[in-house]
Amino acid sequence: MAELVSWVPEGVDTGKPSAARLYDYLLGGGHNFAADRALAEKFLQAQPNARTIARLNRAFLRRAVLFMIEHGIRQFLDLGSGIPTVGNVHEIAQKADPEAHVVYVDFEEVAVAHSQLILEHDPRATIIQEDMTRPAAVLQAARNTGLLDFSQPVGVLTAGVFHFVPPQADPNAIVATYRDAVPAGSYLAVSQFTQDLQPEEMAGVVEVMKKSQNPMYPRTKSEIEGLFSGFELVEPGIVPTPLWRPEGTNTDDPDKAGIYAAVGRKG
Repeated sequence: MAELVSWVPEGVDTGKPSAARLYDYLLGGGHNFAADRALAEKFLQAQPNARTIARLNRAFLRRAVLFMIEHGIRQFLDLGSGIPTVGNVHEIAQKADPEAHVVYVDFEEVAVAHSQLILEHDPRATIIQEDMTRPAAVLQAARNTGLLDFSQPVGVLTAGVFHFVPPQADPNAIVATYRDAVPAGSYLAVSQFTQDLQPEEMAGVVEVMKKSQNPMYPRTKSEIEGLFSGFELVEPGIVPTPLWRPEGTNTDDPDKAGIYAAVGRKG
């Protein structure tokens, strides 16, 4: 039975779990429904470390944005941005430089509705409702916002989303379209689930997610490297999330991180 909640956009089937709302729940957010929580509990049974994995992924996103800011990036295209939570990209970027521009992209209605609410009074950030696997449509919509200047370097962010892109969708070609749309000096950040780390738990997660709107396709390190064709990986390359340019004392076990992360620069 669908839940009736005042903040739910019209037409959303709250009985169908979504990855965006599951992630929101794992991060401790409140924009999720009973179906999402039920799926999340099964996710946690398959991967008991899931909350930590979600936290580490979010922390990588923050470090990647700050790294790009340090290297001159002042505009970001955040693909599959999800439901807004603490430490959104525009907050991170604009704290470093109030003039930074951010265009979020998501297809999930709840994610879009809450992003619109948060960004209502921010002239330098917006969200477009599009499917990131349709790069031509995304890029056109991004241009139409007037917030991104594609003659200047762009930070393209795909944090914890490409494991929802099936192999038959040709993820390398999708990334290549975004790569070709941005000039030299642009950066790409990727984090995604891998079967290289905790393969048994990952197999369980894949099985659980088959029952959702968003089946999951973990990738090996070499497959993730393929996404960076045309980009030069920055140090330390493709590594578990807590090992990508950690800050301070890092006590998280990289073998239990579940997700590989990397940043590349277009030369």
